[in-house]
Amino acid sequence: MSSRSPRPVDDTILNFIGGSYRQGSERKTFPNFNPATGEQIGLVQEASADDVADAVAAAKKALQGPWGKMTTAERVKLISAVATEIERRSDDFLEAEVADTGKPRGVASHIDIPRGAANFRMFADVISTIPGEAFTTDTPDGGQANNYTVRKPKGVIAVICPWNFPLLLMTWKVGPALACGNTVVVKPSEETPRTATLLGEVMNAVGMPEGVYNVVHGFGPNSAGEFLTSNSEVDAITFTGETGTGQAIMQKAAMGVRDVSFELGGKNPAIVFADADLDKAVEGLSRAVFLNTGQVCLGTERVYVERPIYEEFVERLAAAGKGFKPGVIDDPTYLGPLISAEHRDKVLGYYSRAVDEGATVVTGGGVPKVENAQADGFFVEPTVWTGLSHDSTVMREEIFGPCCGVIPFDAEDEVIALANDSPYGLCASIWTENMSRGHRVAASMDVGVCWVNSWFLRDLRTAFGGSGHSGIGREGGVHSLEFYTELTNICVKL
Repeated sequence: MSSRSPRPVDDTILNFIGGSYRQGSERKTFPNFNPATGEQIGLVQEASADDVADAVAAAKKALQGPWGKMTTAERVKLISAVATEIERRSDDFLEAEVADTGKPRGVASHIDIPRGAANFRMFADVISTIPGEAFTTDTPDGGQANNYTVRKPKGVIAVICPWNFPLLLMTWKVGPALACGNTVVVKPSEETPRTATLLGEVMNAVGMPEGVYNVVHGFGPNSAGEFLTSNSEVDAITFTGETGTGQAIMQKAAMGVRDVSFELGGKNPAIVFADADLDKAVEGLSRAVFLNTGQVCLGTERVYVERPIYEEFVERLAAAGKGFKPGVIDDPTYLGPLISAEHRDKVLGYYSRAVDEGATVVTGGGVPKVENAQADGFFVEPTVWTGLSHDSTVMREEIFGPCCGVIPFDAEDEVIALANDSPYGLCASIWTENMSRGHRVAASMDVGVCWVNSWFLRDLRTAFGGSGHSGIGREGGVHSLEFYTELTNICVKL
């Protein structure tokens, strides 16, 4: 089956290859679930190795066709139109995102969908204004030479996306890739296939040339993910997800010496000093711990609090956690589900492990009682622990759930050492009204992003990424161009 028409009404989610929606050539399917109810809401057509090869070939052909011949201004006009069309169809994207993730509509409508459009618009602006380098060089013969740089697209980019912010994090990669003149093959998470597929309709509606944007569905090993990363015609790979998966992708990328950009796991710390504005710190960290049910790569799972305010902080953070209502979907304090039954079991395993390791469960620690349509959803309780050692498993390993351990500290040097004692290095937050201390401690954090008296505050022009086990490279604004373009220096002897 192949067509440029929208997906069929039976809610079978198709691959999008060369501007057309099509079934997998082997007719394999897998179920799509709504995690808020646990019910199956559709089938997804799994892409075969041949389908992935077709998608890569379509992307390669587009580079050599109309897309590759467009001027920057022509590309920018199309990419800006994509942003406008996402905004026009925001209700459709909202329904797709909520169906896949079960997250609160308020979160998706204020974060996920607007950012999906903003990612295209911002990178269209960046590519329109970025200057090149130019140098005049003295030559040995007493003359001169002019050196200047030219940026060219890298080629076919494999975009492998996570399930926690499916549209936002996918467009964070697709936006700059297309702005720089590349073509893409997107492999969304098998848990969240809808918005990436829906974006194909947008691409067709605005007149994007066939093959510029492609989507293949499936899993990792021996499925679409492996088929895509192993394809020698893919020129670079960008991935957001778990560190172990990143290591496996990196092994594939080594064949052909292909470039990678990774945003991987984290075990992000927060440091709350005794002079912090406690209202501000509790409000900010309640979001950092519980937003999106803790399924945020930038989320906080380690909280270090200076001893004079430790007990009050714990009490107030626990009260914030108790204020959420998992499964009560029409309540403004609704806390959504975890993405799957498998992930719920993983998080609950850490909840049990924390108790085994001596934690005091201040609030939460289990499965909430949920009624009505959400009774079979994948919910867990927001959880706060005290009494844990810094070296305990739940303070070392990424959980990716709505939970944190809170540990007291007495001195600045002590807490800096604790915060940095991790193989991860994605982000941190510092809470203090002493700005000298705020600048000093933030600069000492071994992370890619550090906030002072805020969390999740993003300027899309700034560098974003992690160090250590949290990733490779930086994206955002002009920093994305380092990955999505090849830079050629031209030297002209005068």
